[in-house]
Amino acid sequence: MTIPSIDTRTGVRSEFLGLGFEKLDRDLFDPTKAYPFLPATGVSWIRLQSGWQRTEREKGVYDFAWLDAIVDDLVGLGLKPWVCLCYGNGLYGGGAENVFGGVGVPPIATEEQRRAWAAYVTATVAHFRGRVAAWEVWNEPDGVWCWKHGPSGTEYGRFVIETAAAIRAADQEAKIIAGSMCHWADTPWFHELIDTGALDDVWGFTYHQYADDERSSIEKVQMLEAMLRPRNKDIRIIQGESGSQSRPDGHGALRDQAWTPRKQARQLLRHAVADLIADVEFSSYFSCLDMVEALNGTTGDIGSILDYGYFGVLAADFGPDGRATGTYTPKPSYRALGALASILRGTPRHVPAPVQFCREAAPHLGWGMREPGARELPFGMFDLANGARGLAYWLPEPLHTVEYDGTATLVWRGIDKAPLIANPLEGTVEPLPEKCIERLAPGVLKLNHIPLRDTPLFLLDGTPWEGR
Repeated sequence: MTIPSIDTRTGVRSEFLGLGFEKLDRDLFDPTKAYPFLPATGVSWIRLQSGWQRTEREKGVYDFAWLDAIVDDLVGLGLKPWVCLCYGNGLYGGGAENVFGGVGVPPIATEEQRRAWAAYVTATVAHFRGRVAAWEVWNEPDGVWCWKHGPSGTEYGRFVIETAAAIRAADQEAKIIAGSMCHWADTPWFHELIDTGALDDVWGFTYHQYADDERSSIEKVQMLEAMLRPRNKDIRIIQGESGSQSRPDGHGALRDQAWTPRKQARQLLRHAVADLIADVEFSSYFSCLDMVEALNGTTGDIGSILDYGYFGVLAADFGPDGRATGTYTPKPSYRALGALASILRGTPRHVPAPVQFCREAAPHLGWGMREPGARELPFGMFDLANGARGLAYWLPEPLHTVEYDGTATLVWRGIDKAPLIANPLEGTVEPLPEKCIERLAPGVLKLNHIPLRDTPLFLLDGTPWEGR
């Protein structure tokens, strides 16, 4: 059986999954051609960038028409846009006039810049009140490409405090998000940021995690929890960007690696489920579409932005100006995202896993071989929609070597019926073979030599989809 797509008529999507629509502040693709593909992804959250330079082209005059159309279209599809407030504006100097899109030029050098930024933020939040509930302050401020005069946690912390005040002036109920941190958590920059007190009363903190080993994301969240909770016990931790390329010749994060469309889909699944295990508020994949990186472009120099990245779940062609063109086409990662969202409909909840992985002998894998145990397998159990409970598990072999195809054995307590096994990479769901199922006691099953892959599989003990 094929994992069914999200039923967009009922609006039951995954509240855990999001997708990036970044770089529309620089008008780098046509979002209307991506909208028809959105329902089948099953995601709820869409990340946008506000585009100060695109919105305020005359001092004190704001033209929100371009962003209005995007936000209204997304809301009309039942999605939740959340907006990253960025970047600089050449009207106020500071070098933003020379940088394509004003990327990485924070308006903090002069009093005029600070006042203009606060006015823009207040006007933007007021304009979108009721349509946009969550606002993120800047993008990757700990990276030199997005804080071009040199990252400073102290500077960014003060910037968050001032921006948060401007947001609250327009909407007291707004959810304020800080961070957008791209490096490891335990850095001088992060400690400087904490010391400013800027994170003490924000709603959320975002981090970005581009890596081929998803276990580092779980470690990062644990470190963030330890550092942030003592100062703000209610703060939500959000994975704001994670992804990989589908070609080996792309620019940007994880470049110069042997990426293929299938490896991209595997990376997406492994990172998203690792985020689920780490209990983040939600997890956003970068991005919807292949596009240029455009982080270090020079105004008026088209050649400086032709640094193509291939992170999209949709593929596109490119025009001579670097803008994504042609017919957008789904990649394997698009289908994998939709299948995962179908499994994770609604709001999945992490629960204790009453399972024990057994290192059974596995002669079918080779002489003297044993199946992996719990120390080698990331796994987690979740309450899912319609009363289902799911156990996700996989073997985190290196993505760029071989695809693992083996078996695992486990004991599951608190289950009566034989579970289904769902494979979001292949988009399939099917019963486990009877020969794999051993009933040890009422409510206790031993599942012998069941499939194990290097991407997450889900054992489902309930009825995850109507019509099963």
